[in-house]
Amino acid sequence: MPSPAASASSRSRRKHSRPLTPVSCPVPDVRLLVASRNAKKLAELRRVLDAAHVGGVELVGLDEVAEYPETPETGATFEENALIKARDGAAATGMPCVADDSGIAIDALNGMPGVLSARWSGQHGQDDANTALVLAQLADVPDERRGAAFVSACALVMPDGREHVVRGEWRGSVSRTRAGSGGFGYDPIFVPDGAGQSAAEMTPAEKDASSHRGVALRRLLPEITALTQ
Repeated sequence: MPSPAASASSRSRRKHSRPLTPVSCPVPDVRLLVASRNAKKLAELRRVLDAAHVGGVELVGLDEVAEYPETPETGATFEENALIKARDGAAATGMPCVADDSGIAIDALNGMPGVLSARWSGQHGQDDANTALVLAQLADVPDERRGAAFVSACALVMPDGREHVVRGEWRGSVSRTRAGSGGFGYDPIFVPDGAGQSAAEMTPAEKDASSHRGVALRRLLPEITALTQ
Protein backbone atom coordinates (compact mmCIF):
# COMPACT_ATOMS: atom_id res chain seq x y z
CA MET A 1 0.00 0.00 0.00
CA PRO A 2 1.52 3.39 -1.03
CA SER A 3 2.48 5.73 1.75
CA PRO A 4 0.51 8.95 2.32
CA ALA A 5 3.50 10.94 1.01
CA ALA A 6 3.65 8.92 -2.22
CA SER A 7 -0.08 9.31 -2.77
CA ALA A 8 0.17 13.07 -2.28
CA SER A 9 3.05 13.27 -4.74
CA SER A 10 1.08 11.30 -7.33
CA ARG A 11 -1.96 13.56 -6.88
CA SER A 12 0.27 16.61 -7.29
CA ARG A 13 1.71 15.31 -10.58
CA ARG A 14 -1.77 14.58 -11.91
CA LYS A 15 -2.99 18.00 -10.85
CA HIS A 16 -0.18 19.89 -12.58
CA SER A 17 0.21 17.70 -15.66
CA ARG A 18 -0.98 19.14 -18.96
CA PRO A 19 -2.11 17.39 -22.12
CA LEU A 20 0.57 16.99 -24.73
CA THR A 21 0.28 19.33 -27.70
CA PRO A 22 0.37 17.44 -31.01
CA VAL A 23 3.43 18.28 -33.06
CA SER A 24 2.48 19.09 -36.63
CA CYS A 25 4.81 17.77 -39.29
CA PRO A 26 5.11 19.64 -42.58
CA VAL A 27 3.29 17.92 -45.42
CA PRO A 28 5.70 17.19 -48.28
CA ASP A 29 4.94 18.74 -51.65
CA VAL A 30 3.16 16.59 -54.19
CA ARG A 31 5.58 15.72 -56.99
CA LEU A 32 4.02 16.40 -60.38
CA LEU A 33 5.89 15.21 -63.46
CA VAL A 34 5.86 17.61 -66.40
CA ALA A 35 6.49 15.57 -69.54
CA SER A 36 8.83 18.09 -71.14
CA ARG A 37 12.49 19.02 -71.29
CA ASN A 38 11.56 22.61 -72.13
CA ALA A 39 12.42 24.75 -69.11
CA LYS A 40 10.17 27.53 -70.40
CA LYS A 41 7.14 25.23 -70.28
CA LEU A 42 7.90 24.30 -66.67
CA ALA A 43 8.28 27.98 -65.82
CA GLU A 44 4.95 28.72 -67.49
CA LEU A 45 3.14 26.09 -65.40
CA ARG A 46 4.84 27.37 -62.25
CA ARG A 47 3.64 30.91 -62.98
CA VAL A 48 0.08 29.68 -63.56
CA LEU A 49 0.13 27.79 -60.24
CA ASP A 50 1.60 30.75 -58.38
CA ALA A 51 -0.92 33.18 -59.86
CA ALA A 52 -3.74 30.91 -58.68
CA HIS A 53 -2.08 30.56 -55.24
CA VAL A 54 -1.76 26.79 -55.63
CA GLY A 55 1.03 25.64 -53.34
CA GLY A 56 2.36 22.28 -52.26
CA VAL A 57 3.31 21.14 -55.78
CA GLU A 58 6.86 20.30 -56.82
CA LEU A 59 7.26 20.30 -60.59
CA VAL A 60 9.61 17.63 -61.95
CA GLY A 61 10.89 17.90 -65.51
CA LEU A 62 12.06 15.01 -67.68
CA ASP A 63 15.67 16.08 -67.25
CA GLU A 64 15.34 14.97 -63.61
CA VAL A 65 14.13 11.48 -64.54
CA ALA A 66 16.89 8.99 -65.31
CA GLU A 67 16.55 6.86 -68.45
CA TYR A 68 13.08 8.13 -69.29
CA PRO A 69 11.51 6.11 -72.15
CA GLU A 70 10.13 8.72 -74.55
CA THR A 71 7.50 7.41 -76.96
CA PRO A 72 7.09 8.96 -80.43
CA GLU A 73 4.14 11.35 -80.73
CA THR A 74 2.05 9.42 -83.23
CA GLY A 75 -1.36 10.91 -82.46
CA ALA A 76 -3.47 12.59 -85.13
CA THR A 77 -4.64 15.30 -82.72
CA PHE A 78 -3.10 17.47 -80.02
CA GLU A 79 -5.23 15.66 -77.43
CA GLU A 80 -3.98 12.23 -78.50
CA ASN A 81 -0.34 13.30 -78.31
CA ALA A 82 -0.78 14.93 -74.91
CA LEU A 83 -2.33 11.72 -73.58
CA ILE A 84 0.46 9.57 -75.04
CA LYS A 85 3.06 11.61 -73.16
CA ALA A 86 1.11 11.88 -69.90
CA ARG A 87 0.28 8.16 -69.82
CA ASP A 88 3.91 7.22 -70.42
CA GLY A 89 5.07 9.59 -67.69
CA ALA A 90 2.67 8.30 -65.07
CA ALA A 91 3.43 4.67 -65.93
CA ALA A 92 7.22 5.15 -65.92
CA THR A 93 7.52 7.13 -62.69
CA GLY A 94 4.44 6.44 -60.58
CA MET A 95 3.88 10.20 -60.34
CA PRO A 96 0.86 12.09 -61.64
CA CYS A 97 1.95 13.51 -64.97
CA VAL A 98 0.88 16.57 -66.93
CA ALA A 99 1.75 16.83 -70.61
CA ASP A 100 1.06 19.35 -73.31
CA ASP A 101 1.00 19.09 -77.06
CA SER A 102 0.71 22.35 -78.91
CA GLY A 103 1.25 23.97 -82.24
CA ILE A 104 0.01 26.50 -84.73
CA ALA A 105 -2.88 25.96 -87.14
CA ILE A 106 -2.70 28.37 -90.08
CA ASP A 107 -5.87 29.08 -92.05
CA ALA A 108 -4.13 29.49 -95.42
CA LEU A 109 -2.38 26.12 -94.93
CA ASN A 110 -5.64 24.31 -94.14
CA GLY A 111 -4.81 24.06 -90.44
CA MET A 112 -1.22 22.97 -90.89
CA PRO A 113 1.40 22.60 -89.46
CA GLY A 114 -0.91 21.46 -86.63
CA VAL A 115 0.51 18.47 -84.77
CA LEU A 116 3.57 18.65 -87.03
CA SER A 117 4.47 22.16 -85.82
CA ALA A 118 7.61 21.17 -83.89
CA ARG A 119 9.07 19.32 -86.89
CA TRP A 120 7.56 21.27 -89.79
CA SER A 121 10.95 21.90 -91.40
CA GLY A 122 11.97 18.25 -91.08
CA GLN A 123 13.76 18.18 -87.73
CA HIS A 124 12.18 18.37 -84.30
CA GLY A 125 12.55 21.59 -82.33
CA GLN A 126 14.25 23.72 -84.98
CA ASP A 127 12.36 26.94 -84.22
CA ASP A 128 14.22 29.20 -86.65
CA ALA A 129 13.89 26.75 -89.52
CA ASN A 130 10.20 26.15 -88.78
CA THR A 131 9.31 29.84 -88.71
CA ALA A 132 11.38 30.51 -91.83
CA LEU A 133 9.50 27.80 -93.72
CA VAL A 134 6.11 29.17 -92.66
CA LEU A 135 7.06 32.70 -93.70
CA ALA A 136 8.20 31.38 -97.09
CA GLN A 137 4.98 29.41 -97.56
CA LEU A 138 2.89 32.50 -96.78
CA ALA A 139 5.02 34.96 -98.75
CA ASP A 140 2.29 35.62 -101.33
CA VAL A 141 -0.66 35.36 -98.94
CA PRO A 142 -2.36 38.75 -98.32
CA ASP A 143 -2.70 40.08 -94.79
CA GLU A 144 -6.44 39.38 -94.59
CA ARG A 145 -5.83 35.66 -95.19
CA ARG A 146 -2.99 35.15 -92.69
CA GLY A 147 -5.23 34.12 -89.79
CA ALA A 148 -3.98 31.42 -87.43
CA ALA A 149 -4.51 29.92 -84.01
CA PHE A 150 -2.14 28.56 -81.43
CA VAL A 151 -3.64 25.37 -79.98
CA SER A 152 -2.68 23.53 -76.80
CA ALA A 153 -4.04 20.29 -75.39
CA CYS A 154 -3.02 19.50 -71.81
CA ALA A 155 -3.50 16.09 -70.24
CA LEU A 156 -3.19 15.07 -66.60
CA VAL A 157 -2.88 11.33 -65.97
CA MET A 158 -2.81 9.75 -62.52
CA PRO A 159 -0.90 6.57 -61.67
CA ASP A 160 -4.25 4.86 -61.03
CA GLY A 161 -5.34 5.55 -64.61
CA ARG A 162 -7.61 8.56 -64.16
CA GLU A 163 -7.28 11.04 -67.01
CA HIS A 164 -8.22 14.65 -67.67
CA VAL A 165 -7.76 16.42 -71.00
CA VAL A 166 -8.40 20.10 -71.76
CA ARG A 167 -7.82 22.41 -74.72
CA GLY A 168 -6.96 26.08 -75.17
CA GLU A 169 -6.80 28.23 -78.30
CA TRP A 170 -5.33 31.66 -79.05
CA ARG A 171 -6.42 33.40 -82.25
CA GLY A 172 -4.24 35.78 -84.20
CA SER A 173 -2.36 36.11 -87.47
CA VAL A 174 1.03 35.34 -88.94
CA SER A 175 3.25 38.39 -89.43
CA ARG A 176 5.64 38.87 -92.34
CA THR A 177 8.79 39.11 -90.23
CA ARG A 178 10.02 37.90 -86.86
CA ALA A 179 9.73 40.25 -83.89
CA GLY A 180 10.73 39.81 -80.26
CA SER A 181 13.11 37.55 -78.39
CA GLY A 182 10.83 36.11 -75.73
CA GLY A 183 8.87 32.88 -75.80
CA PHE A 184 9.72 30.02 -78.14
CA GLY A 185 8.44 28.17 -81.17
CA TYR A 186 6.36 30.33 -83.49
CA ASP A 187 5.96 33.18 -80.98
CA PRO A 188 8.07 35.68 -83.01
CA ILE A 189 5.74 35.46 -86.04
CA PHE A 190 2.38 35.17 -84.24
CA VAL A 191 0.45 38.38 -83.52
CA PRO A 192 -2.53 37.75 -81.21
CA ASP A 193 -5.79 39.44 -82.17
CA GLY A 194 -5.89 42.94 -80.71
CA ALA A 195 -2.36 42.77 -79.33
CA GLY A 196 -0.41 44.90 -81.79
CA GLN A 197 2.76 42.95 -81.02
CA SER A 198 4.04 39.42 -81.44
CA ALA A 199 3.75 36.82 -78.71
CA ALA A 200 7.54 36.99 -78.40
CA GLU A 201 7.32 40.69 -77.51
CA MET A 202 4.89 40.14 -74.64
CA THR A 203 5.92 39.88 -71.01
CA PRO A 204 5.47 36.42 -69.46
CA ALA A 205 2.48 37.73 -67.46
CA GLU A 206 0.82 39.18 -70.57
CA LYS A 207 1.32 35.96 -72.45
CA ASP A 208 0.10 33.73 -69.60
CA ALA A 209 -3.14 35.72 -69.36
CA SER A 210 -4.20 34.93 -72.92
CA SER A 211 -2.09 32.17 -74.41
CA HIS A 212 -3.39 28.82 -75.55
CA ARG A 213 -1.28 26.98 -72.98
CA GLY A 214 -2.20 29.39 -70.21
CA VAL A 215 -5.90 28.83 -70.94
CA ALA A 216 -5.49 25.05 -70.99
CA LEU A 217 -3.39 24.92 -67.81
CA ARG A 218 -5.91 27.04 -65.92
CA ARG A 219 -8.62 24.59 -66.94
CA LEU A 220 -6.56 21.85 -65.26
CA LEU A 221 -6.15 23.78 -61.99
CA PRO A 222 -9.04 22.08 -60.14
CA GLU A 223 -7.52 18.65 -60.78
CA ILE A 224 -3.98 19.80 -59.92
CA THR A 225 -5.23 21.50 -56.75
CA ALA A 226 -7.00 18.28 -55.74
CA LEU A 227 -3.62 16.50 -55.68
CA THR A 228 -2.62 18.57 -52.64
CA GLN A 229 -5.75 17.84 -50.61
